[in-house]
Amino acid sequence: MAESESARAIRYVDVPGYPAPHSPYSHAVVANGFVFVSGQIPVKPGGAPTEIVGSTMQEQTRQSLRNVETILKAAGSSLDRVVKVTVLLARTDLYKEMNEAYAEFFPGAKPARAMARFGADIPGVMVAVEAVALA
Repeated sequence: MAESESARAIRYVDVPGYPAPHSPYSHAVVANGFVFVSGQIPVKPGGAPTEIVGSTMQEQTRQSLRNVETILKAAGSSLDRVVKVTVLLARTDLYKEMNEAYAEFFPGAKPARAMARFGADIPGVMVAVEAVALA
């Protein structure tokens, strides 16, 4: 494949042992040197697509970020290559708790970040995290 063709190639990431998406989306797509990770809720690895881990914002933030990390690894990347994160909160009053857990995953240089209210109503889910990283 010529370099220009490989630069335009799109690869859909398969994550062994990770729950299949519960909706029509891919966990991640690699394109043009970047990994685009779909919003990850705090699902249990190896569990059902909506089997939630944690009852606190800190627990759910940690699990969501662990899930992002697992998907990045499957794509050949890692958290230290993340350039942009979007955090979606079902309860914006728990921002401080989310931020404390989030900081554990990015101890050095911080990626760009945006936050928004989580629009989907998934029972028990307080947070979702999506990320863009270098491949």
